[in-house]
Amino acid sequence: MKSKKLVWKILTVIYLIVFTLIIVLAYNHALPEYLTKNDKAGHVFLYGLATFVGQLAGNWRTIKLWNWVLPLFPLLFVVFTFVEELCQSLSPNRTFDIGDLVASFTGIVIGYVLAEMQKPKSN
Repeated sequence: MKSKKLVWKILTVIYLIVFTLIIVLAYNHALPEYLTKNDKAGHVFLYGLATFVGQLAGNWRTIKLWNWVLPLFPLLFVVFTFVEELCQSLSPNRTFDIGDLVASFTGIVIGYVLAEMQKPKSN
């Protein structure tokens, strides 16, 4: 079981590097055209995969806020996503796009649901 957790952590680091590279390329207006043509689908896929991998690597950690128990990774990723999309309005090569935000949040929800389906059953 420990080796499985290690695999998810390694995959998370690799995915973080790829995700960061995509963001850097986007801010430098250097993404390949095939990625920019499918922008919304790309957001759903990238953010969904990030959430799925993050949930599994984080072992489905939660945080309690008031009376709610919330999944930690998706919560932090939603905050990151919102801030990053707002930052795009400050870039000469990017723009704030509510459609991107909706696609990203859709991906986060899908990734979370898929990760929950992988969650070990507790007795």
